[in-house]
Amino acid sequence: MSAPKTAKNTDPKLDLVLERFVDVPPRLVWRAWTEPEHLMPWFCPRPWQTVECRIDLRPGGEFFTQMRSPEGEDMEGGSGCYLEVVPERRLVWTSALGPGYRPAVARVHDLFFTAFILMEPQGQGTKYTAIAVHPDEESMKRHEEMGFHDGWGTALDQLVEYAKTI
Repeated sequence: MSAPKTAKNTDPKLDLVLERFVDVPPRLVWRAWTEPEHLMPWFCPRPWQTVECRIDLRPGGEFFTQMRSPEGEDMEGGSGCYLEVVPERRLVWTSALGPGYRPAVARVHDLFFTAFILMEPQGQGTKYTAIAVHPDEESMKRHEEMGFHDGWGTALDQLVEYAKTI
């Protein structure tokens, strides 16, 4: 069995990493990631909106978001299955599986990946690490070209802004 995923044991050919200190505590980052009413305001970069969110917060449970473009076009933002849930520390889900660990049908840009959201307390804030793990270099490059760093970075900025209000 491999070691739990951290920014230090990623594969630069397969994994994308966003690591940053944020000035909100892990409990607020956790709430923003795990409660639909708190995820929807920040999850996709503005002017896009998250218009639907389903969270069944348990291993095997569903993670689903629906986004809307500024022109009114709806697009699946993310869907998958939670693999690991460690309150206020670690949230792991994959788009390769659906709820109940059922194999997923290719959907969101036909891009399968596993996401790790790591929250480590640091003073009054959080060392936040998001890792997207891909099955091959082509998938990783496609996700990077789709704007992983800018998109996930902007969403994190929005999460921090929003978390300060809850």
